[in-house]
Amino acid sequence: MAVSCYVTSMQEYNLDAVIRKVPDFPKKGILYYDITSILMEPAALRFCVEKLTSRAKESGAAVIAAIEARGFLFASPVAERLCLPLVLVRKKGKLPGKTLSRSFALEYGEASIEIHASDIQKNLPVFLIDDLVATGGTLRAAADIFRESGSPVCGAGGVVGLPFLGYEKALAGIPVYTLINYQGET
Repeated sequence: MAVSCYVTSMQEYNLDAVIRKVPDFPKKGILYYDITSILMEPAALRFCVEKLTSRAKESGAAVIAAIEARGFLFASPVAERLCLPLVLVRKKGKLPGKTLSRSFALEYGEASIEIHASDIQKNLPVFLIDDLVATGGTLRAAADIFRESGSPVCGAGGVVGLPFLGYEKALAGIPVYTLINYQGET
């Protein structure tokens, strides 16, 4: 059976029907919104990439930055479609050479990220992409690295937003665009 994966750029898609919800992962009391199920639905993936591409273009981005690891899946095609450089924001210890680092709090722990110092291009606006925006800690840490290095952050995007975890406060001053928001357990 052939399935069409083409979605026109303005057509809406019911992401809630595709996103897998996993209770008590990675620990008890957390409802995990698993975007890997989007990857199994080519039309859903195309929809996400189209929407994020449109928002990044509207933001005036000259660089796309991808948050490890699932952010890579969405940011890579966005950067390719816009013919923009892609900067990887990795977990600490994953990049060789000189890096810039920042530690931050997660919704259920603490982590550090790094960016190759040579990948940051001063004065070029950066659009950050992750799969899910929760507390905003990872995106804020990445934004801080870029800003302190002379690159403005023109926006951030994600497939899933969890505004009840406070990302709007953590990312104050950065326009944040998400494709679907959840307001707590569903």
